[in-house]
Amino acid sequence: MDFNTSVTKENLARAFAGLCQDHARYVFIAKSALREGYGYVSNLLNRIASNKIAHASSLYSIILEKIKKSKDNVNIEAGYPFENHLLKTSLLDSAEIEYHQAKNVYPHFSKLASDEGFEDIAQHFLLIAEVSTKNAQLLHQLADKFENKSLYSSKEKVNWVCSNCGHTDFSKQAWDFCPLCGYPKGYVIPPLDDLK
Repeated sequence: MDFNTSVTKENLARAFAGLCQDHARYVFIAKSALREGYGYVSNLLNRIASNKIAHASSLYSIILEKIKKSKDNVNIEAGYPFENHLLKTSLLDSAEIEYHQAKNVYPHFSKLASDEGFEDIAQHFLLIAEVSTKNAQLLHQLADKFENKSLYSSKEKVNWVCSNCGHTDFSKQAWDFCPLCGYPKGYVIPPLDDLK
């Protein structure tokens, strides 16, 4: 199939635009987290934002490599979720968006690309879906901890690590200020699965 008349070309453009918007949304939420004193959560959200723009860049490169005219305009229509950037609600909303993209959007784009004979692009969409799945899981964990007020406390002893200096303490509760560098609690790495 000719790439320039394919649905895959439009889906690449849709995914590119969506990833750029996701990047901006995560940057906004990260700013909220920092304002609320959650430095580590802010850094984590900025890392996800960086991943989004890296994914967008990879799709942009695919489009440029396969498109006939270098200034070809790809018209797309897409929705975009607008949400309040309160940290508590944004984490759960973002987790749901990531899950939807991972389980519905990218697999659908992948199947269409495969049907049109673009196996390399189909696999690329699935790789992005894998990252979205991990993001959804991580964001769900954070949202649950915010909801249960257990981001910096645990029923059992766990390792708390300062994201600034690496100081570690094995206890039920994180410190208010790191005993080594003095950074506030918001820079403690909470114990989450697949956090690193």
